[in-house]
Amino acid sequence: MIFNHFETGRSFAEKLDREDKLRHFRDKFYNPEENTIYLDGNSLGKLPLATRENLKQVIDGQWGTRLIRSWNEGWYSRSAESGKKLARIIGAGEDEVIISDSTSMNLYKLAYAALRLRTGRKKIVSDELNFPTDLYVLQGLIDQFGEDYELKLARSENGITVSLEEIEKVVDGDTALVVLSHVAFKSAFMYDMKAVSSLVHRKGALVLWDLSHAAGAVPVDLQGSRTDLAVGCTYKYLNGGPGAPAYLYISKEIQEKLFSPVWGWFGEADPFAFDLEYRPAPGIRKFLVGTPPVLSLEAIDPGLDIILEAGMDNLRKKSVMQSQYLVLLFEQLLKEHGFSMGSPADPALRGSHLSFQHPEAYRICKALIEPQNTHIRVIPDFRAPDNIRV
Repeated sequence: MIFNHFETGRSFAEKLDREDKLRHFRDKFYNPEENTIYLDGNSLGKLPLATRENLKQVIDGQWGTRLIRSWNEGWYSRSAESGKKLARIIGAGEDEVIISDSTSMNLYKLAYAALRLRTGRKKIVSDELNFPTDLYVLQGLIDQFGEDYELKLARSENGITVSLEEIEKVVDGDTALVVLSHVAFKSAFMYDMKAVSSLVHRKGALVLWDLSHAAGAVPVDLQGSRTDLAVGCTYKYLNGGPGAPAYLYISKEIQEKLFSPVWGWFGEADPFAFDLEYRPAPGIRKFLVGTPPVLSLEAIDPGLDIILEAGMDNLRKKSVMQSQYLVLLFEQLLKEHGFSMGSPADPALRGSHLSFQHPEAYRICKALIEPQNTHIRVIPDFRAPDNIRV
């Protein structure tokens, strides 16, 4: 999708604002600093106003008044109920998603289970653009499983994208699992999820997607792409709050074939029987572990509600228009000052953020966040060595 009717003047930008069908959603978020332009939602989403009221009710009414009775009045099932709501955003069945632990812990649990299911295959595949923590988790698994196992990374020739051909080069008959970020954290490069899943399945391997920079930012169709496994956080585009619990997805087709390496009472078939021998719960619930953080769980739903009300297709259309507008501004105003584009030019190949590169990226970010000569503050995000993400 190409927009060639944009102008760089302020009046044109204000016209786009007035015509924006989603503009009223701004009033659903906490905006105490009118002079601040926040462009770092890919690291921490803004606070929905409904979250403040929701948490007050949870603290005063549920924790404060109902106390332990609240476990039987919604707390116990919150991980599953919020998972059902999130499933509608990422194209999954309501019994295929559950809120649990952190993204890294969920990645560990699912990757471990996948390696056990594909016993005899010794290779894990990822790429050079993946989030480092994901690679650390996979390296730790190899340390556990033994020196016969290896992690192979598909190369990126430009540091921005990874071709399907590069993935195909490293996925073979010995591959047990392919772990990739649907949207790369630095460049915003976005894989064709369906094409990758098809390639991986032809080789007899399983595919696990990290949706942290995708869910709530781009339309995701886990069932339609025949995805086996997925994980992601809720504190970026889903606006669940700092350190909010993550989630995991397991295709219904393989849920009963997988077993979690971490056994805890919330994943037990009958947790309140308090038997001394563990029996895994049926379905996805077996991947729960310990008591969930109720306050953090209760902060997730308002952000999900906003996304469902706005509609992912509408959000994606606006996102592409905004990013293409920024590309135009880059071409006309920044390029001559030593900036380069660190994201794919084609919006169909990128998520909802853009990366601009400059040798002085860190100092530029600092100057935008702490301006000396203007009352307007802009909050982007720096990623080493030279990326300004917006």
